[in-house]
Amino acid sequence: MAEGTYRQALQQALREELIRDERVFLMGEEIGLFGGSYKITDGLLQEFGEKRVRDTPISEEGFLGAGIGAAMGGLRPVVEIMTINFILIAMDQIVNNAAKIRYMFGGAIGVPMVIRTPGGAGVGLTAQHSQSLEVWFASTPGLIVVAPSTPADAKGLLKASIRSNDPVLFYEHLMLYNDKGEIPDEDYVVPIGKAEIRRPGKDLTMISHSLMTQRSLKAAEELERNHGISAEVVDLRSLRPLDFDTIAASVRKTNHVLCIEEGWLSYGIGAEIAARVADECFDWLDAPVKRIGGAEVPMPYSKPLESAAMPSHERILEAAIRARRGS
Repeated sequence: MAEGTYRQALQQALREELIRDERVFLMGEEIGLFGGSYKITDGLLQEFGEKRVRDTPISEEGFLGAGIGAAMGGLRPVVEIMTINFILIAMDQIVNNAAKIRYMFGGAIGVPMVIRTPGGAGVGLTAQHSQSLEVWFASTPGLIVVAPSTPADAKGLLKASIRSNDPVLFYEHLMLYNDKGEIPDEDYVVPIGKAEIRRPGKDLTMISHSLMTQRSLKAAEELERNHGISAEVVDLRSLRPLDFDTIAASVRKTNHVLCIEEGWLSYGIGAEIAARVADECFDWLDAPVKRIGGAEVPMPYSKPLESAAMPSHERILEAAIRARRGS
């Protein structure tokens, strides 16, 4: 097992799956000669050729539709959308076609397609390029939505997504691409729909995904070191399907819950989890479920304002102390 970046883990997964299955091919804007906006596909065109690594026009609705057709025809496309913010142009293809085809065809045909797309704020890309929209897709039956927070999970979940017989939205956070960690060398596959306990604890359950998992871990370390609070960090990894069994087991152990997300709190992932915890785990709660999320404003371009709008580990720490105290 070697150490590498989140970016390298994704590239390894793509390369291994291109070798493993001749039905797999990549398509997206500038993914070939340019190697992708974030260099995930760098070098793959030279290795696999234009048939397997396809540059597309700047037409998200068009090439996502082509990907759906290819998947229905027996191929396994991995479609890269340069940023989740650009996916809005293709919402009809994803929500009305990819997500519903298996149901509308009575299960006779599916859409084994992966849509890879980065999102999130923190790198100063302005309001229209810094959004966390994964919750929109997680609310859609027929879609699978995953959001890895580590290089190992980036590799394992991408491989599992490519092998899935249903459409997968694969959410990558821009600020994680350079994060380093262990990358398994073997044919490593992470099961879709299974959360991970990143840090065991007994006093508080902190539930998060993607970049917020890393910030939650940092806050949890400080909680124990400076405040004597042992926090358990649950990394969702999969937003749909949601592994509520792991969440419930943690709540029964700690009796206190904090949901952390980068997206807006209103109608968010934390709202869904808080409602289910209140409904299914009420007898184990010693305090109300607390939530923290991004400021409910368009993401500012100014770096200090952008940082203030995102949940920092300091804000997560403060919220965790309140959640533990029930205040």
